[in-house]
Amino acid sequence: MSEDNTYMIPTSAKEVQALGWDYIDVIFFTGDAFIDHPSFGTAVISRWLQKWGYRVAVVPQPNWRDDLRDFRKLGRPRLYFAVNSGAMDSMVNHYTASKRLRSDDAYTPEGRAGARPDYAVTVYTQILKKLFPDVPVVIGGIEASLRRVTHYDYWKDELMPSILVTSGADWLCYGMGERPMLELTKAIEADRNVNDIRRIPQLAFMMKGRCKNQDALYLNSYEVCRKDKKAFAQNFHNIEVQANMMYPKVLVEPVGDGYVQINPTYPPASEQEMDSFWDLPYTKLPHPRYKGKRIPAYDMIKFSINTHRGCFGGCNFCTIAAHQGKFIQSRSEDSIVREVQGLKKLPDFAGNISDLGAPTANMYGMHGKNQELCSKCVRQSCLFPSPCKNMDRSHKRLLGLYGRVSTVKGIRHSYIGSGIRYDLFLDENGFIDESSYPYLKELVLQHTSGRLKVAPEHTEDSVLKMMGKPSFKLFERLRVEFDKIVRNSDRNCELVPYFISSHPGCTLADMDKLCHNPALRGIYMDQVQDFTPTPMTTSSVMFYSGLDPRTMKPVLVERNMERKKMQKSFFFKKK
Repeated sequence: MSEDNTYMIPTSAKEVQALGWDYIDVIFFTGDAFIDHPSFGTAVISRWLQKWGYRVAVVPQPNWRDDLRDFRKLGRPRLYFAVNSGAMDSMVNHYTASKRLRSDDAYTPEGRAGARPDYAVTVYTQILKKLFPDVPVVIGGIEASLRRVTHYDYWKDELMPSILVTSGADWLCYGMGERPMLELTKAIEADRNVNDIRRIPQLAFMMKGRCKNQDALYLNSYEVCRKDKKAFAQNFHNIEVQANMMYPKVLVEPVGDGYVQINPTYPPASEQEMDSFWDLPYTKLPHPRYKGKRIPAYDMIKFSINTHRGCFGGCNFCTIAAHQGKFIQSRSEDSIVREVQGLKKLPDFAGNISDLGAPTANMYGMHGKNQELCSKCVRQSCLFPSPCKNMDRSHKRLLGLYGRVSTVKGIRHSYIGSGIRYDLFLDENGFIDESSYPYLKELVLQHTSGRLKVAPEHTEDSVLKMMGKPSFKLFERLRVEFDKIVRNSDRNCELVPYFISSHPGCTLADMDKLCHNPALRGIYMDQVQDFTPTPMTTSSVMFYSGLDPRTMKPVLVERNMERKKMQKSFFFKKK
């Protein structure tokens, strides 16, 4: 193709016609408004496929309630339909932890609620398979990725099979999709043998009959898991071990008269590959169709920069590693600085980067000292129950990156809005190496707008153990060092801790102890979140089964909605 890749991805028949296209290779259907920014998966995969010569169009937030004209308006693609729910699972997007319907949607123009259905991936896919039964449908994104196996659905309060079963999709691409989606697209275009396509990494698919792969890891069937919570917990433990390995096995999960096969992931992306995913002609703007309308989620990220992917923290309630992987995949400093320089071209940019970070901002550039040991490791977390001795936790490279960004002309501040792990630079005895104190000092004085947000999540070690988080003593040490830095400066800065109520293992007595912990005196505490069991986390498995999947020991779980509310409200009683 010879088209200039700087054009905005089309979203309507009129826009397709204006480009002079007589066909479209891939048509995306997504639950979010379309924003051409690398923080949104639809934009990333669209631009990535476009780079390789494919014509891509996007239908954002199609109306599924009327005569389905939105699903027909661009016709049939030459290769396949691609479907995702948006940047969030549609149920998390729609409902609070108490299962109340939310009144707004940050990913929709003007924050309007109701622009996508519950279980959006399944609804969109079923419509497309009905209208275009002979066109392949590929599902991906958060909702599909984290529902790729039998999972507990909090909103239905039951186990559900793989989303491949409920949706009827042909292929599921899980995790970060640039490499598998490109390989799949090339394979479909070349009309490769279906058995060949079934070998592509990071794909999942449904098959009839019995799997004959002798090297696969066989899981308990969906039907067995429905009858036996212990079998479900065992499944999850096996899945989690494989998900945290550099070279996992093929997973096979029987269901009905067939099985779901999940191929292993690609190896972690190299720095050069990571740069190529970001060095694409994003406009970094909402599509022109939204002119004059505010999209709240865009306002939050429009001046942000992603430095890396992945997280080796292994928190039990978190899905980052299950989607992005445990191993850190970092961009080069040059690529990041190029993106920083590009911010100056955006409307309303005043020189302030809202977030120079990632899922865990201070994991940039971190990796095992001996990669051969990492390739054999099966640990869920490189930090819990104690930091891995093979992990290089130096913040030297990150400080160098901050320094380079600060020298870019026109940049006034680069804030760190995403989370940090203070156990990467502190232990109970103090700072762990020569880069630790300089990092915390620079973070507090140069990259914090007045509130440093951290997430101890709880004060009681018994609860923290269930969360996969370090002892609260580490937060106490952080506060000592934080207060010293602020006291010796002219900055007015406060420490803001985040906490979770009603997590498995947490009681009202534990919340009482949290509320009255002396280490929190003088801190304004309003950041508490009621635990929400989301698909494919250790904590959600605990919530459903009442078992710790790693030990199979019973776990106390608060499932009563009123008592869950009491745990959260108890947090504010002291106030």
